Amino acid sequence: RAQVAALIGASPKEIVFTSGATESNNISIKGVMHFYKDKKRHVITTQTEHKCVLDSCRHLQQEGFEVTYLPVGSDGLIDLDRLRKEIRPDTGLISVMAVNNEIGVVQPVEAIGQICKEFNVPFHTDAAQALGKIKVDVEKWNVSLMSLSGHKIYGPKGVGALYMRRRPRIRVEPQMNGGGQERGIRSGTVPTPLVVGMGAACELAMKEMEYDEKRIKGLQERLLNGIREKIDGVLVNGSMDRRYVGNLNLSFAYVEGESLLMGLKEVAVSSGSACTSASLEPSYVLRALGVDEDMAHTSIRFGIGRFTTEEEIDRAVELTVKQVEKLREMSPLYEMVKEGIDIKQIQWAQH
Repeated sequence: RAQVAALIGASPKEIVFTSGATESNNISIKGVMHFYKDKKRHVITTQTEHKCVLDSCRHLQQEGFEVTYLPVGSDGLIDLDRLRKEIRPDTGLISVMAVNNEIGVVQPVEAIGQICKEFNVPFHTDAAQALGKIKVDVEKWNVSLMSLSGHKIYGPKGVGALYMRRRPRIRVEPQMNGGGQERGIRSGTVPTPLVVGMGAACELAMKEMEYDEKRIKGLQERLLNGIREKIDGVLVNGSMDRRYVGNLNLSFAYVEGESLLMGLKEVAVSSGSACTSASLEPSYVLRALGVDEDMAHTSIRFGIGRFTTEEEIDRAVELTVKQVEKLREMSPLYEMVKEGIDIKQIQWAQH
């Protein structure tokens, strides 16, 4: 507990172990609203949250709660004035993720925390992708609840944590009933080996964070520049200056994302987030950014981490470039564009 707490500037007494960030998000969103349901009936979140946050909010809507889904700009960031305007007297929770899992943008959490403090609304943040990668500080961010995940920081899968503020105290209704472990918030026997692993991973992350960031930033630039030097029509999705360096989400014009994935067998990349990779719908996150439907279909997410090497980056560049060129050669659209035809203006015949 102390190891996890140290990484986010909390007290060990504020850490509750769970099975992962999905459970922590469920406890935070449903738990808070159920606990305060007599007075509070409204939640504010964003359109680009992780599926488990959006699904928890939908669940609440079915129970008669109201949810406002804030739009994001083309850079993936929310508009703070818009957030301010959406707050109502019966707003019981504001939930905004710190780092987006799909496009890597970092929301202005500190400013959001200030607004929550001003209106006295509890602030929940899904920090699964932020922990150990950017500086996380529960005091500075003024969060009441924060969801954390073990495997995102090189710990074991199947374990996570929930930070719950003690002063001013935040209360939740447990989502799991039983023997009252974890102060009654999360019954069920705590899986000691997993928890030990997560603690160790947090301690390591604390030591390695600065070094990791410098190194990964270099690799990210190497990847992006390597690809851009050889092909045109490459678009970075999300803000370039407010993003976590280990995430690079790129769209390649005139290439179909799934075909690109198929051709990149030896590179572990994904289209959309890993969690929703089973659906062929273009990513709802990219759609919220206002990325064109055809560009959203061509997006690939590259993840760069502590164990990524320069050789792997160079190989990824080589394979990506080769594959994009191959697919573009097969694309009649790309030929038209090269001939100077504006494909947006084409009227396609309905057969």
